Amino acid sequence: MRSRDGLWFYFFISPWLFGFLALTLGPILFSIYMSFTDWDLFQAPNFIGIGNYEKIFTHDPLFWKSVGNTVYYAFISIPLGMLLSLWIAYYLNKKLKGITFFRVLYYLPSVVPVVASSLLFVRLLAPNTGLINRGLALIGIDGPNWLLDPDWVKPALIVMSLWGVGGGVVLLLAGMKGIPGELLEAAAIDGASPRKAFLFVTLPMITPIIFFNLVTGLIGALQTFAQVYIVTSGGPDNASQMIVPYLFENAFKFYRMGYASAIAWVLFLMILLLTLLVFRSSALWVYYEEGRKHG
Repeated sequence: MRSRDGLWFYFFISPWLFGFLALTLGPILFSIYMSFTDWDLFQAPNFIGIGNYEKIFTHDPLFWKSVGNTVYYAFISIPLGMLLSLWIAYYLNKKLKGITFFRVLYYLPSVVPVVASSLLFVRLLAPNTGLINRGLALIGIDGPNWLLDPDWVKPALIVMSLWGVGGGVVLLLAGMKGIPGELLEAAAIDGASPRKAFLFVTLPMITPIIFFNLVTGLIGALQTFAQVYIVTSGGPDNASQMIVPYLFENAFKFYRMGYASAIAWVLFLMILLLTLLVFRSSALWVYYEEGRKHG
C-alpha cells in the first residue's frame, strides 16, 4: 500500500519535476559550463577554463563600473524605500475616515507593470517638458537634466524605485495590525507617548517583516534591469549601467554567451554573500513574539 502511494506521489509531481529538471536545474548546470567557454551561439563552445573570470576581475573596467553603479543604487534606494514604506504604513494604520481609499491609493503603483511606470517616468523626468522640472520651476528651482546628466541619472533611478513601495507598505501594515492591542494599551497606561509606543513596541514587533523586506529588496535591487534598459540604456556615458543590463548586452547584443554566464555567476555570489551577511546580522535586531532573537 505504501509503495502504491509512493507511485501516485511521483506521478502527480512528475509535471513539476520535469519542469524543474528541464527548465531550471538543466539551464543552471549548462550556464556553469558555459561560463568556462567562449561561445557566440552560432559555433560550438570553445572551452577556455577560467578565462572569462580572469577577464572580469582584471581586464573589464566597465564591469566594475556597473558593479559600483548597482551597489550605489541598492545601498541608497533600499534604505530610502524601507523608511518611506514604514512612514506610510504608520499613518495608514490610523483609524481615520476614508483610510481604506488611501491604502488602495498607495498600493496601486506597485502593481503597475514596470514597463509602463518606466515610460511614465521618462515623461516626468524630461528636462524641459517633464512635470517634475515644471513643478520645480514654479518655486524658482532650475531642475537638472535628470536622465541626461551623469551626476543625476542614478538619483533619478532611485526616485523611480520609490514609486513601488506599496508592496512593502502592505506587509508592514499587516504586521502592525497583528500586534496585540494589550501591548499598546499597556504602553499607554505606563505613560508612553505615541512616538515611544511606536519605537519600543510597534517597531520591534514588525522587525521580521522589515527583515523580509530588506532581503527581498536587496535581491531585487542587485538584479535591476527593466528600468535601466528602458529609461537610460546604461547612459549617459555608462553612468547608469548596472550588472544585469551589462550581462544582457554581452549575451544578446555582442553574443558573448560564455562571458555573460560568468557575469551571472559572479552576480549570484555577490547576492549570496550579501544575503548571508544580512541573515547573520539579523540576530542583533530581529525579534519574534516569544521574545527570541532570530539566530
